[in-house]
Amino acid sequence: MYDIDINVTEIDAQKFIPLKPNWFHIMLSLAGEEQHGYGIMQDVLNRTTGRVRLWPATLYGSIKRLIEAELIEESDERPAPELDDARRRYYRLTALGRRVLNAECERLQELVHAIRVKQSMVTE
Repeated sequence: MYDIDINVTEIDAQKFIPLKPNWFHIMLSLAGEEQHGYGIMQDVLNRTTGRVRLWPATLYGSIKRLIEAELIEESDERPAPELDDARRRYYRLTALGRRVLNAECERLQELVHAIRVKQSMVTE
């Protein structure tokens, strides 16, 4: 029965692959810690050295769809009141979201490997 559970969870994760680029960047931002919307925007901007900018409408529309897909969820945990703004909402990956992000990272790593193999053939 355990093997069936593993296969079902792999299939569940695979139905989201490939991830939309905005979803990938948001989920990657949440991989290390819970974040609020502005924190996600800044993380993506910094990580991509300004090449990817998530504007508020794009960010919050994507967050809404990620919550509906059960890939992320709103967190009840809050930082200390002196470090927080009560209006902020914090988000985190769900268990399914982690599996999906891992599957997408594996797919992208395989793609990079294939690119490197082809590039070495061209440069020889």
